[in-house]
Amino acid sequence: MSPPANELDLFLRAVADPARRRILSAIKTREEPAQRKRKGMSASEIEKLLKLAQPTISHHMKVLQKAGIVEATREGHWQLYHRNEATIAAMLRRLKDQL
Repeated sequence: MSPPANELDLFLRAVADPARRRILSAIKTREEPAQRKRKGMSASEIEKLLKLAQPTISHHMKVLQKAGIVEATREGHWQLYHRNEATIAAMLRRLKDQL
């Protein structure tokens, strides 16, 4: 079952922003087996790595979550963000089918 077109639109708007693509890249690097301490990254880790302000990170993470590209899990006091690879793959297939 393919996702509705409006989900693809959300996905494309979310990844259109260079800062959000940098965030997704940083999370992917953290999730690679050699780098993995735990699944995902906290907002403060993203903030320090990418040198973006905390409110900016919060805004970008909300956009990415709304598009289904990232998910958040609670670990103690921290909210960890990780990529939703299934959604990313589905949206890329959908885009390929439409072009």
